[in-house]
Amino acid sequence: MTRPPSAARGSWSVAPEPFDSPAAATLWRAYYTEVSDRWYELHEGRTTDPDELEREIAARTGAEFAPPAGVLLLARHDGEPGGTAGVRMLDAGTGELSRVFVRADLRGKGAAPLLLAAAEAAARGLGARQLVLDTRSDLVEARALYARHGYEETAPHNDEVYAEHWFRKDLAG
Repeated sequence: MTRPPSAARGSWSVAPEPFDSPAAATLWRAYYTEVSDRWYELHEGRTTDPDELEREIAARTGAEFAPPAGVLLLARHDGEPGGTAGVRMLDAGTGELSRVFVRADLRGKGAAPLLLAAAEAAARGLGARQLVLDTRSDLVEARALYARHGYEETAPHNDEVYAEHWFRKDLAG
């Protein structure tokens, strides 16, 4: 028996989550490991040094996503933690989107658009009139996702060492 597409995707929910919860910490580790390993494999032909990985994960707690100036959203697939998106306010009208991540085994099941929509709604709730983000050239899937959802590539808005592409989306309406 073939299930309809919606049933095949499972059930997703997205809700705010404390940045330091066990589920958020597990997804942060998965996200950081993936993007760090991807960079090192591309540029140096190796995975991330384990000591460096532990230092960087510990150094970036996610506290910037704590209310009242931020929010971390956690997507659950059939109740299991499956992805995240964070928003933090840079100024009264500008939010920054980051930590957009879906576990590899759950990709292609509809989480990314749900996370983006929830992040945009959360940013509006924080007073943002626009969202900005940065990403790298090798994260082609992320760049395509943002373009599909109305984000336009712009001039740099920060000087992050690994940033190579900057995007912006107006949240009016």
